[in-house]
Amino acid sequence: MSSNINRIIWIVLDSVGMGAMPDAEKYGDHDCNTIGHVSKHFGGLKLTNLESLGLGNIEGMIGPQSSSAPLGCYGRMAEASKGKDTTTGHWEMAGVISHEPFPTYPDGFPNEVVDAFEAAVGRKIIGNKPASGTVILDELGEEHIKTGKLIVYTSGDSVFQIAANENVVPFNELYEICEKARAILKGKHAVARVIARPFIGEKKGGFTRTANRRDFSLKPPAETVLDKLKKAGLNVQAVGKIEDIFCKQGITEAVHTSDNMDGIDRTLEYMSDNKKGLIYTNLVDFDMKWGHRNDVESYGKGLEAFDVRLKQVIDAMNDKDVLFITADHGCDPTTPGTDHTREYVPFIACGKALKTNVNLGTRNTFSDIGQTVAEIFGIENTKDGESFAKQILK
Repeated sequence: MSSNINRIIWIVLDSVGMGAMPDAEKYGDHDCNTIGHVSKHFGGLKLTNLESLGLGNIEGMIGPQSSSAPLGCYGRMAEASKGKDTTTGHWEMAGVISHEPFPTYPDGFPNEVVDAFEAAVGRKIIGNKPASGTVILDELGEEHIKTGKLIVYTSGDSVFQIAANENVVPFNELYEICEKARAILKGKHAVARVIARPFIGEKKGGFTRTANRRDFSLKPPAETVLDKLKKAGLNVQAVGKIEDIFCKQGITEAVHTSDNMDGIDRTLEYMSDNKKGLIYTNLVDFDMKWGHRNDVESYGKGLEAFDVRLKQVIDAMNDKDVLFITADHGCDPTTPGTDHTREYVPFIACGKALKTNVNLGTRNTFSDIGQTVAEIFGIENTKDGESFAKQILK
């Protein structure tokens, strides 16, 4: 372990991409740039703290202003995995590249999956197609309440989503249903995530998804840097859906959150514990509430709100803390579709133990982050990626 670093606070701004990767057209994403397009919509965003760390200095960045003397280390990360979803992005950051894409279902799930699922849970389904989560509630919510049939749908990502009204199927029962689905969805149908989507409301136009969402992911196929940290006796404190994404592997403590601001609050609480190791936070609103709903206005306001809270995080850091900020994929809210977008993601690091104004350029894989975490803590490296610890450490 670096004698100057006891803890890394690692914040993932879920879906905050920064421009199409060279292979984006293969994913139908030739003209995507989440930060750039949101910034253009606003005529510029007020991101004072992020810009002071070097956000605007990152190669290819459009929108945020560059700094003449950035206080952080900065660069952009290219995704090496085949995919553009939450699971592949987070696994890759933690050192596991997914060389085969997870299955997707543009025509809905086949009979063999539907029949097995209905038999296992004792309920019929409705939907079974790609859809926006809010649109399908308006379409099928009343039928679900009347019949008790589960709303099952997917998207451009590898997900099996199950929506149910909390007054019809209590969320704890919905979690049990998702676990049964997870047990069925194996082999060629091993989707990345089964997602519980509880909602409330009684009629079309009045349905609202609740904060009781849960993700039931596959287990990572290899050890991640989280596993290695835990084995080394270090703490891995997970905030938001991190615990779900890694199927609880390599986690020592976890807390789920209701929104971005709650995520920052829980991160600050863990920081006050002063435990050695990693605090790993996912802020999901950018993706779930704004990106997938093409809500450009709220996306921009959310970025500005995070920037304000970022100062609190930095002020709460001690001399042996370092902060990493990045993203797991894009979800450009200005594009016609509502799916994730295949983008580079920004990376920023800062702390008393790090140099300032270090340009890391374009990294070939998100796994470079996991390798860097491993080297900083002096533990066994993960399989994939190349550490940039020596470039950023004083």
